[in-house]
Amino acid sequence: MKILECVPNISEGRDQAKISAIKEEFSKHPKVRLLDVSSDQDHNRTVFTFLGGPSEVKEAALSFASKAIDLIDMRGHRGGHPRIGAVDVVPFVPVQGIEMREAVEVARSFGKELGKRGIPVYFYEEAAASPERRDLPTIRKGEYEGLREKLGDPRWKPDEGPDAFNPKSGATVVGARFALVAYNVNLKTKDLALAKEIAKKVRFKDGGFPCVRALGVDLKDKGLVQVSMNLTNYRVTDIPTVYDFIREEAGKRGVDVEESEMIGLIPLTVLEGIVRHYIRCRQFSIRQVIEQRLLEFE
Repeated sequence: MKILECVPNISEGRDQAKISAIKEEFSKHPKVRLLDVSSDQDHNRTVFTFLGGPSEVKEAALSFASKAIDLIDMRGHRGGHPRIGAVDVVPFVPVQGIEMREAVEVARSFGKELGKRGIPVYFYEEAAASPERRDLPTIRKGEYEGLREKLGDPRWKPDEGPDAFNPKSGATVVGARFALVAYNVNLKTKDLALAKEIAKKVRFKDGGFPCVRALGVDLKDKGLVQVSMNLTNYRVTDIPTVYDFIREEAGKRGVDVEESEMIGLIPLTVLEGIVRHYIRCRQFSIRQVIEQRLLEFE
């Protein structure tokens, strides 16, 4: 059986009526399974995770995106997370029985259809049309506020859709990638400069850990700041590595970690690495988990 995962991020994390209406779109697609919906008010962002067969996932993603574009108006959007549009990013992730090239085909097909609906579309990661557009932060640089100017630059002509600025919906970044871990560490301080300083030290592009993207975010509702991260390959840089580093850097300034959080779903092997590190159970395997063995038995 071929299983493809889709993890779209929308620029709405506060209006529960809109989020619920968008979520309702999945009821029209019984062959896909919605696994998780994670909203964050400070980021003003919601992440959906669903999976199914490749064609069914593509159709559900188009239905989902159309509803989100209809309901979300970027002209009034404010939030702590970088974004370029109402449907900000739509990654497709091969899970079972499907090669990355097939995920790329779905991403390209989805992007083409979305472009026909009046949304400028850029392809990233494995679906990128050029090396310069492979990294999501590069495409999203300048964010929604800088999109009008970016679209006027011939070097940033969209891969699909119009090159005219759509003030209500912005643009969408579509791609195919491997499993990503969205992991955040909240610090017991309101010092945003500290969170930004630590984020700079941890992210790869500024000399930090490989396969780590990071930024400092002000969590006003919680009275905390956050080091928000994407681990693009958790086998290269895992959660214990970044958590220990952040805790140590914050501790140098007399700041403790309040908590950490994982956004959306993660591969089970992520937890395998945490167990091996923190309780020094070096030989631990997910195959020691009863539920995992039951799945294998089935």
